[in-house]
Amino acid sequence: MTNRIKEFIADNLPKIENELYSLVQCIKAPEQLKESMLYSLKAGGKRIRPLFVLAVCDLFQNKQQEAFTVGAAVEMIHTYSLIHDDLPSMDNDDMRRGKPTNHIVFGEALATLAGDALNTLSFGILARMENVPSNQRVELINLLSIASGAEGMVGGQVLDIDGESRQLNLPELEHVHINKTGAILRFSIESGAVLSNASEEERAALVEYAHHIGLAFQIQDDILDIVATSEELGKTAGKDEKSNKSTYPALLTLEGAKQKLEEHYHFAIEALERVEKDTSLLKEFAQYIVHRNN
Repeated sequence: MTNRIKEFIADNLPKIENELYSLVQCIKAPEQLKESMLYSLKAGGKRIRPLFVLAVCDLFQNKQQEAFTVGAAVEMIHTYSLIHDDLPSMDNDDMRRGKPTNHIVFGEALATLAGDALNTLSFGILARMENVPSNQRVELINLLSIASGAEGMVGGQVLDIDGESRQLNLPELEHVHINKTGAILRFSIESGAVLSNASEEERAALVEYAHHIGLAFQIQDDILDIVATSEELGKTAGKDEKSNKSTYPALLTLEGAKQKLEEHYHFAIEALERVEKDTSLLKEFAQYIVHRNN
């Protein structure tokens, strides 16, 4: 990780955390529900999705507070998906980010409802951004709905479950992860472009960058499941291989997956060349994605 990214994260992470917690604390809801929501929000994580919102806004020298609000909304969607992923009816995991998963601490019913609450709260947060023009708010709500729902993350999760019963080919595997993992990352990047009034050409280039970053992120996840320990990952390592799940290393070999990772990294960098601004921070974030160890 470069010094620039370290500084960018150090400057913005406390503000992201504060925005997340304050948005939950101020809602009128049963205390045990808020406690369960905050438990998973406070479990840590890289906060790569809100950081991408901020990095794109930084590209356009857009420093408005609403970037943190949009970042918090997308992180809530991500956190809800992790709570539900860990449930016994899904991946049945006991550990997440080095801590007991939400349903282990609060029970399946409350964990499910905490995920539901984070999901729906995120849309209300976007709707209430009074300093953002109404047409932008509607567009952000629509984009997040597409990215997180049946046409994006949830649809990708269904395809992933369906693929557990057979070996997927490369186009099928990419289709799963363009939706399951990539759609929310794409929203994070595109939302920064919406907030910053990017041109159509700039936005198209950033969406292409996001497409390749999303695939690179998943490929690195699959690689780390093999080469990293449970302690490094903060979750159970080697689970994909044990469950005979379709992954990039299983399909392409570990070396082939690493080559595919580099391919998507280079395509992402090429997309940024079409943006006539200083894209060095986004290029460094691409390096961070492909070289991370958890």
